[in-house]
Amino acid sequence: MEQPIVGFHQDEVGDWVADLACGHTQHVRHNPPFSNRPWVLTQEGRRRFLGFVLNCKLCDEEREQ
Repeated sequence: MEQPIVGFHQDEVGDWVADLACGHTQHVRHNPPFSNRPWVLTQEGRRRFLGFVLNCKLCDEEREQ
């Protein structure tokens, strides 16, 4: 289920995590070549992605139950 990003925080190792409107979270790492998200490295980049939707796998799993 698609959910908008409402904020960001860093996990215990410093990787960025998106806070989703549903209350779940999702890592948004910049880890080329596997994931290319240079925007997550700057405050301005993260601000621009507020409201961007990500597919929340946890919401999908809850709907299936």
